[in-house]
Amino acid sequence: MPGARKRVAEAGPQTVTISFAGYNRVWAAWIGDRLERRGHTVSYQRWDPQEGTPLTDSLRALALAPGPVLVILSTWYFQMGPRTQAEWNSALTEVVATDPGRFAGVSVTTDALPPATAVFAAPDLTAVGEQEAERRVLTRLGLPTDPLPAGTGKGPRFPNDPSDVWGGVPRRNIRFTGRESLLNDTYHALRSTEDGAHVVTLHGMSGVGKTQLAAEYVYRFGAEYDVVWWVAADKRAVCRQRLAQLAPEIGLSTGVDYGERLRATRIALRRGDPYGRWLVVFDGADDPEAIWDLVPDGPGDVLITARNPDWAQHNSLLIEVPEYSRDESVAFVLRRAPRLRPAEADRLAEALEDLPLLLDQTAGWLNDSDMSVDEYIALLDQEGIDEDVVRVSRDFPTPFRTSWSILLNRLRETVPEAVTLLRLCAFFAPGAIPVRLVRDLPADDLPESLRGLVGNSVSWSTAINKLRQYAVIRAAGVGDREIHETMPEAMGTVPGDTLYMHRLVHQIVRQDMPAEDHDELIEVVRRALAAADPGQPTDSRMWPEYAEIAPHLRWADVLQTTSPAMHTLVLNCLQYMLHSGEYQAGLTLGTRAMKAWKEQLGDTHPRIWDLTHHYANLLRAVGDYAHTEALERTAVVHLREAHGDKDLTHLRAASGLAADLRGLGRYDEARTISGWVFDAYQELLGEQDARTLNAQNNVAVSLRLLGRYQEALDLDMKTLIERRRLLRPRHRWSLFSEVHVSTDQRLLGRYNEAESLQAQSVRVHRSVLGTDNPQTLNAEHSLALALYRIGRRREAAELFTGVLERSERVLGEGDPDTLRFAAGQSCFAREHGDIDQAREISERVVDGYTLLLGAAHPFPMGARSNQALILRAVGEREQAYELAEQALAGMRAAVGPDHPWTLGCAINASEMRTLRGEVESAARLNTDTATRAADALGRTHPLTLSARIAAAADLRALGDRQGADKTEAEALDDLAATLGPQHPHTMAARARTRPYWDFEPQIV
Repeated sequence: MPGARKRVAEAGPQTVTISFAGYNRVWAAWIGDRLERRGHTVSYQRWDPQEGTPLTDSLRALALAPGPVLVILSTWYFQMGPRTQAEWNSALTEVVATDPGRFAGVSVTTDALPPATAVFAAPDLTAVGEQEAERRVLTRLGLPTDPLPAGTGKGPRFPNDPSDVWGGVPRRNIRFTGRESLLNDTYHALRSTEDGAHVVTLHGMSGVGKTQLAAEYVYRFGAEYDVVWWVAADKRAVCRQRLAQLAPEIGLSTGVDYGERLRATRIALRRGDPYGRWLVVFDGADDPEAIWDLVPDGPGDVLITARNPDWAQHNSLLIEVPEYSRDESVAFVLRRAPRLRPAEADRLAEALEDLPLLLDQTAGWLNDSDMSVDEYIALLDQEGIDEDVVRVSRDFPTPFRTSWSILLNRLRETVPEAVTLLRLCAFFAPGAIPVRLVRDLPADDLPESLRGLVGNSVSWSTAINKLRQYAVIRAAGVGDREIHETMPEAMGTVPGDTLYMHRLVHQIVRQDMPAEDHDELIEVVRRALAAADPGQPTDSRMWPEYAEIAPHLRWADVLQTTSPAMHTLVLNCLQYMLHSGEYQAGLTLGTRAMKAWKEQLGDTHPRIWDLTHHYANLLRAVGDYAHTEALERTAVVHLREAHGDKDLTHLRAASGLAADLRGLGRYDEARTISGWVFDAYQELLGEQDARTLNAQNNVAVSLRLLGRYQEALDLDMKTLIERRRLLRPRHRWSLFSEVHVSTDQRLLGRYNEAESLQAQSVRVHRSVLGTDNPQTLNAEHSLALALYRIGRRREAAELFTGVLERSERVLGEGDPDTLRFAAGQSCFAREHGDIDQAREISERVVDGYTLLLGAAHPFPMGARSNQALILRAVGEREQAYELAEQALAGMRAAVGPDHPWTLGCAINASEMRTLRGEVESAARLNTDTATRAADALGRTHPLTLSARIAAAADLRALGDRQGADKTEAEALDDLAATLGPQHPHTMAARARTRPYWDFEPQIV
């Protein structure tokens, strides 16, 4: 009995050495913490005796440690080496039994151990609670068991207690082998990172076991976390949804919208409230650009698995995961295929170059096969695979393909349904495959070869279980069902709705596909994707469904069919990509579709014009206005000739052409076409049709770009009211109308009204569309500008910065929206932030607009005027003067002398003239500007008031004090009446600070 064993320690503080297998590190950490809290010193010794070293020598070396040695007994402890049970019995009898006062043990397994382990007199910790386990450890070590004093803090979790929140973690791999240094390196890397940046990426080529390594890390170190959450990160939409699912698990009270839940989750993790000890694992995050913004910061840890080392650019430490060492390979193969001998395992490892994934799959197959390792290797030789080709490569390891060809041949002979399922999956994208879409099809839509498989739960389970048995696929669920490593054993139980197939397996299956199966199965997948189309691509509530469908279009080769359902699916996906901000994916699909459909249908088929419309919208979103103008003009000419002016398809193309002209800065032409289109829609469809309202909206956009702000506001307000009534207040078009109305109000100087409307609109935008949607970014930017004009600088600064950072990440630095946001950020930084930052951003904006739109476009002209103010602020007056004059001349040529943008450029240019001593020239310019501004915008518009204040300064500089005082007093009275006596503009004018004008690029 353990109680009869001599105790190994005396009273008082002790030094205790804990010897443990890496697999049981969690027990070592907990026991060590319990001892250290009682004043004892703990030394940790991971047990990993070197092969070839006698066990007796390793145990005697362990006995050299000071104080008692506590051995944590488990099957893993005795598998290190590996050593036979006879070797262990002999070594324990020779070393431990002869010095029982130095060794103690505790058992953390219910498995049978070598009989000689009885010398440890180890109490069992597996079926007791934390307090009893602690008492047994202390008793075995002969240490006092008095309760700990209160307030000793929180230590590692008791291994038998689950984490408060545990989700999605794969089942522990009982055959996990080696990787001890990698696990320790990962742990210490996470511990050594700075606060708020606990991110480590395990990266390496496919098949090296990154996911298995991450899962083992979770199990070994999971006791140190209160929350452990596993996220499949191969697709952004799924990743977002999975993170959102954490919100209710950690007790956050949110609505059902997953965008709201996602935001709440990220805030809670960042604050460490309610849990500060959390671990989030992003598995398969091979595209950092797609999800890096979803990686949380805060007091917890983030572990990422990826093939892509570019995570280093996103504040992550990298740990490369190499192939197994040969010893690791042999040990792993022997666990995976117990029937093999060590020498056979070594030869297999050599043939497969120690790649864990290949070892797992081939050893698993060999264990169930009659084929010997030598026959298997000979078969590889018969296939003509020499040493160079067998060697694992980053692109496509040939031995991997060969092993899979052998496996597929066996599957064809034994379970042909499994091969059919594999081939079906090959027409979805690799990774997560939503096979439920096929199972949702009516039986009549399935070919005979699939009906028995898809409609029969037993056949379905048999096929999946066989594929999983050979590690061909993993099973996954949907919604709140987690990715898991096990399937129900009962044959009548239907496995998960989603399967996971490695991309290399996927490639092999496609390459080996017989032609007859190809044609039959691809049609099934196409019908499944079409049936899954929600049919509402502009509704943000449907976007997760489109995000799941879209990746599979390419693999189902949907562009090579003339099916109307397939055409509709492609067009809907293009709309989804436009409205959700997935521009590049949309452009890729649109480009391929245009080429394929023209080859199939000809250049003038009606579907081509539908495609042209959506493709042009995507091109326009990224600022390729010249390209879209050519596309839309071709469409307009053909459709007008074929169907007449009042044809709806022609009107749609004409509306697109007007948008292109707005993008190109040809605002008068755009206004003319938009007005004509609006009139035509009213005549054909009436005022309450959504298309009529869109046309009305476009007229207002043209008016705003022409500087006719009041007319734009009148139309935008009318559109907003009618959209709210016809659609719904939370519809994205209604929300965009709120942005337009707020913009008009701000441009008219009605800053408080603009802020009030936009603040509420931003909240709804975030809820409905998400924080990273381009429309949400536009709404937040509009709010930032309103706050800036009001004088609420701190709030504006936060929004300006956040919007620009997210836009650069989501859309890219050269995107038209990003350039607009950068222009606003630069102006704000010039006045209230970092002048060097303002200059750097401003130069980028000028260069970006020039590259995108050409030097003569109004936007680069306005950006130069902004930059001139920065150069003036840093003392480069001559350069500022030249740039301001260029901007004024260019803007006048682009939009005319009476446009507000030209008048604003004139205000800035007049200041530069004054600084050069050209006071009379400045005065003439300001007098003319004030007159034109009053005519165009009204006497009390902020821009007009700025020109009047500047004119007063010029009169004073010319010696006309009486005229200056009169002009200034009148302007100050109007400023106080318009903006308020305490408004920053009023106070600056009263202090005789010369006014300036910021160019704000507008939505086109």
